[in-house]
Amino acid sequence: MIVISLVLSFAVLIAGYFVYGKVVEHTFAPDERQTPAYAKRDDVDFLPMPTWKAFLVQLLNIAGTGPIFGALMGACFGPVVFLWIIFGSVLGGGVHDYMCGMVSERHDGASIAELSGIYLGKGAKWVMRIFSVLLLLLTGTVFVTSPAALLARLTPAALGTTFWIVVILVYYILATLLPIDKIIGRLYPVFGAVLIIMAVGILGGIVVGGYTVPEIALADLHPENLPIWPYMFVTVACGAISGFHATQSPMVAKCITSEKLGRKVFYGAMLSESVIALIWAAGGVAFYGATGGLHGAISSLGQSGVVYEISTGMLGPVGGVLAIVGVIACPITSGDTAFRSARLILAEITHLEQKQIKNRLIITLPLLAAGAVLTQLDFNVLWRYFSWSNQTLAMIALWVATAYLLKTHQNKRASLLTALPATFMSAVSMTYILMAKEGLRLGAAVAYPIGIVFAAALFAVYLVMGRKAT
Repeated sequence: MIVISLVLSFAVLIAGYFVYGKVVEHTFAPDERQTPAYAKRDDVDFLPMPTWKAFLVQLLNIAGTGPIFGALMGACFGPVVFLWIIFGSVLGGGVHDYMCGMVSERHDGASIAELSGIYLGKGAKWVMRIFSVLLLLLTGTVFVTSPAALLARLTPAALGTTFWIVVILVYYILATLLPIDKIIGRLYPVFGAVLIIMAVGILGGIVVGGYTVPEIALADLHPENLPIWPYMFVTVACGAISGFHATQSPMVAKCITSEKLGRKVFYGAMLSESVIALIWAAGGVAFYGATGGLHGAISSLGQSGVVYEISTGMLGPVGGVLAIVGVIACPITSGDTAFRSARLILAEITHLEQKQIKNRLIITLPLLAAGAVLTQLDFNVLWRYFSWSNQTLAMIALWVATAYLLKTHQNKRASLLTALPATFMSAVSMTYILMAKEGLRLGAAVAYPIGIVFAAALFAVYLVMGRKAT
């Protein structure tokens, strides 16, 4: 049965949009100035887009396998994951996405790397340029291998994973090169409908199938005894807060027709993604009955196999295929824009004007070649590095937004809106890399204090900068 806590989780997300989202919007203070869609229109990357389409493009850009795979792996910690998804999204992820999109819009659609240079200095700009491109490469690669594996399950044996990797990479080349309204603008409404139907289908499967979703509890139920702090906060990734979104929001900032649409497009898309994450987290623990069963299935079948098993088990063959098509659409519609965003960042670095297709090819082909090479690496390794770099980028992006508010807002305390989640994510990111297998593998007794000191030191710097700004 659907428990009260899950219903309340959806209610908090809805209330968060109308209440806290309004606070975020009021803090930024959108006005009637001309947007880059008109001021810099080139009909390739800069062009006006209807609000409904801009929302769907943003949602599908950010809603890759993160809110599905990440939510399923996060659900292995138990129903405590619901709390992180809802409050992480309302207080952190939604704020992050809105500010990244709107600050970019105020700077002619500049990337998060360029914004870092403006507000944190030239050194930060180059760090973020390198970091962003590497993250986008990892993202694009993760979002090649996962849909290819699912497509291979749905098609004859002759059309294996390698075949679908090639097909997806060819699509990515076209989506990266062509004007945003030619492929992305036309396909995304269709993919968006599939994504929504898929999410509703899984939720309906839980209700009709009589599955039990456990009540929210703070207990750590991970079968491998991984501590909630910091592992859960990194594992869930896109379902609550994601630095990848900082690379995507500037792309849509080039297309919105009014600043006052920012809350609908950026904040609204993030909370919608969290609804997807909630459904899959609930579906995972409900279908397998306990975190041990879910974790065992992920270990033996892989993330794609678990999605396939849940979808067909809850909805039958037809509904299962529909659900899986939605899961395929999610990563593909993030992978294509990951490479597109990487092209735009590299264009900023090289100063190659992107209206000419020749210049787009010069950047795009090496990018996709690097992605093809990375697809040969183990998915689980790629995901771990993606997850940490993802949350680290979110940390930096929130500090960029904090610096923006300190510089532009009359009330310097308004910057706490971004400084507090930035501090929290600083502790998460530092603690995780100290403890994780892909990091220094230090014990909690060492990693926890260092993570707290690191976050406190950054907050102290913020307080000093705030005094100087007054």
